[in-house]
Amino acid sequence: MWPLDPSRKEVLRFAVSCRVLTLVLQALFNAFIPDHHAEAFSPPRLAPSGSVDQLVEGSARSIPKPLVQLAVDKGYRIAEGNEPPWCSWELPLIYSYIQDVYWNVGFLRYYELKQVPNFLLAAPVAILVTWGTWTYVTTHPWLCLTLGMRRNKSDETLEKPDPGFLSPRVFVYLVHAAALLLFGSLCMHVQVLTRFLGSSTPIVYWFPAYLLQHQEPLLRSLETVPWKPLAEDSPPGQKVPRNSIMGLLYNWKTCSRVTRCILGYFLTYWLLGLLLHCNFLPWT
Repeated sequence: MWPLDPSRKEVLRFAVSCRVLTLVLQALFNAFIPDHHAEAFSPPRLAPSGSVDQLVEGSARSIPKPLVQLAVDKGYRIAEGNEPPWCSWELPLIYSYIQDVYWNVGFLRYYELKQVPNFLLAAPVAILVTWGTWTYVTTHPWLCLTLGMRRNKSDETLEKPDPGFLSPRVFVYLVHAAALLLFGSLCMHVQVLTRFLGSSTPIVYWFPAYLLQHQEPLLRSLETVPWKPLAEDSPPGQKVPRNSIMGLLYNWKTCSRVTRCILGYFLTYWLLGLLLHCNFLPWT
């Protein structure tokens, strides 16, 4: 195994220590502070003598009738009742059962007319990934057809590969992003695509940055002349801010349509998401 950097060792040791401490505390709390409400719905337990008729306190037969009626009304599973189907599976996976029965997650199950607002919510990030995939494939068709295993003869003569988003090294990330988009669009709740892709692939951020660099003249002028006014009629003493994004926002009216769409989407999503999610309103 390769040697780790001392700083990484400290971070790893701290993470493992925190995890072990959490597990120990959880075990202690479960041992000294049992959940009696959960035990009320647990299967019958035998007394120390082993007799079936002698049930210890807290078993199914000691559940008060109002509590049993509440469980029936709420649809809870109680002892000596019908077991859920996943218990009899060869590989009992409760998560897939919950997705199928309670969340209605499956192939094309979410394609309903009432879900159109959720599709609109996920449309921008889906368009970004699709656009990025199309741009990369049309730029490097031979690289994509050969899955990156063979290069074109013209590429072999180049001393350095294309930098940035169109680099051959980005191909694996692009395939990963396209696969996640395809799976999420067909088999998931579509409104979670934004956080699903935003936390799983860097393409969501690399491609907008590529668009800003190549389709925004103002950004190129900010990079070449970072501390001078952009126009001759600028007020005296006005300087271009060090942050390029702030420079684009200050000159919003002169930005291209692509720049306005990208900045408007990310800023709007950040602001509305911050306000709605913190107030427990539906936003993803």
